[in-house]
Formats: sequence, C-alpha cells, structure tokens
Amino acid sequence: MAKQQIDARHYDVILSPHITEKATLLSEHNAVVFKVSNDATKPQIKEAVEALFDVKVTKVNTVVQKGKSKRWKGLPYKRTDVKKAVVTLAEGQSVDITSGI
Repeated sequence: MAKQQIDARHYDVILSPHITEKATLLSEHNAVVFKVSNDATKPQIKEAVEALFDVKVTKVNTVVQKGKSKRWKGLPYKRTDVKKAVVTLAEGQSVDITSGI
C-alpha cells in the first residue's frame, strides 16, 4: 500500500488511543478505538488513520460520550464531552497503538 502524505491536520483529528477493556476486546475483531476531535468527521478520521498508520480502513463508527456532572470540594463542575471513533481495519491489518505517533 502506498504511504499517504502525512499532514499536520491529521494530528489535530486523532488525539490519542482509547485503551479500555472494551477497546481491547474490539481489537480481536480488527477494530481500534481513538479519542478524536469533537468536530472531526468520519471521512477525516478515516484519512488521518490511513495516513498516520499506513493501514486500510473499512469502517468508522463514532460516539460522543457526554461529560459527567461531578463535585470538587463541594462545588459542581462538568467534565468535557469526548468524541471516540471505533475504526475497523481491513482483514490482516493491525495498528500498534503503544508505539505512539
């Protein structure tokens, strides 16, 4: 597969890998979970993952996790909303998210 041109905006779209038990179970089905920018679209996420990791993306699903209302020293505050992308890779492809980008 030809390496796509890495653009600085790709690093603005993909913020970090999201490593949880559920994300680890998804990795068995060729899926990787990333925290992405709140205004990122599915085509932008697909392009960024293909360029940064040199893999073929078949599907992108997104979910916005709404921030919880919490209290700190008795004062209420709200955690920020987080957008996550579940990126399904082509058969035989994999991403090493522990290496960093």
